[in-house]
Amino acid sequence: MFNWFFASRFWALVRKEINQILRNKQLIILLVFPPTIQLLVYGFALNPDVHFLKMGVVDYARSHESRELISAFTENRIFTLAQVLSSEKELGQQVERGKLTVGIVIPPELNRNLAKDHPSEIQVLIDGVDANTAGIANGYVSQIVRQYSSNLSGQSSTPPIDSHVTFLYNPGLASSWFFVPGVIGLVLTLIGSIVSSITLVREKDTGTLEQLLMTPSEPWEILLSKIVPLFVLLMGDVFLALGLGRFVFGIPFQGSFFLFLILSGLYLFVGIGVGIMLATVCQSQQQVVLTTFFINLPMVQLSGAIAPVETMPEFFYYLSWFNPLRHYVAIVRGILLKGVGLEALWMHVVSLAIFAVLLLTISARKFRSQLS
Repeated sequence: MFNWFFASRFWALVRKEINQILRNKQLIILLVFPPTIQLLVYGFALNPDVHFLKMGVVDYARSHESRELISAFTENRIFTLAQVLSSEKELGQQVERGKLTVGIVIPPELNRNLAKDHPSEIQVLIDGVDANTAGIANGYVSQIVRQYSSNLSGQSSTPPIDSHVTFLYNPGLASSWFFVPGVIGLVLTLIGSIVSSITLVREKDTGTLEQLLMTPSEPWEILLSKIVPLFVLLMGDVFLALGLGRFVFGIPFQGSFFLFLILSGLYLFVGIGVGIMLATVCQSQQQVVLTTFFINLPMVQLSGAIAPVETMPEFFYYLSWFNPLRHYVAIVRGILLKGVGLEALWMHVVSLAIFAVLLLTISARKFRSQLS
């Protein structure tokens, strides 16, 4: 059986593709360096946490209590005391110029109100140009003020309801645990579609496809001989991305390793299908690159790889269900972080299989029509 396979026309085509890929140093570089750089850059740079926000203070009280309040803001490294100003006007000007992110105004009656057990208010100014940072800063300010007030009210009082919060699947709340699985899907989407489309378009440019038409090979043999080596090489990118996520960012692997490989391979067929379809439409490598980014960027934005899909407007939330990358990102996070199997991921797996079959079928028909 093996002798028949190695003597077949299909194996000859596969061997030709492998030799052609190995001689193409640019393709090897494209398969290794961009995934590595993208994972490292996105994994380290995409971080919703904020630290060392510049804070300015106007302290009209000038007391021990007000100094303790200022210390409560700066002791957790979220805020750093950049300026102590004498008036609200100066504070507002510094926030307006972008030199401060947060401004705190402590009223002169703070001590009297605290001594009489009366509520006292402080004014907080937050630069809202960066809405995400402003929202996070507001949450930290509210939390710090509540904790400070609780400490002043005395430790003997027992609250009527006590809550104990447990964070599942990410106890340390490391943001990289959310971003890196999404970036793995992002990288496989970009590399899979670009490499497969450029490989076919290059053969158009060099006239290799016309030479293949002169051989007795069937169209399906020609197409499959191009898919198999690309699939093997892209599976190498899966191992590369998984290794970086595991050993550089400390992403756990809670689920089945073989299930992850099988479903990652299924998603690679989606990327290859997109690439072959683009190769049948585009006439040059420049067109392929531009069209690939035109397609891949919306896929990334609607996938939940960068931002949760639950935060999207309702229309785009439902539109994201037609995005294969969304299903793969959910699969990767489910297997790596939660350790779930097909019983929890079956809907995403079925959707991914449908996308793979449709894209490969359509692209194969267009490819055969071009060969004919």
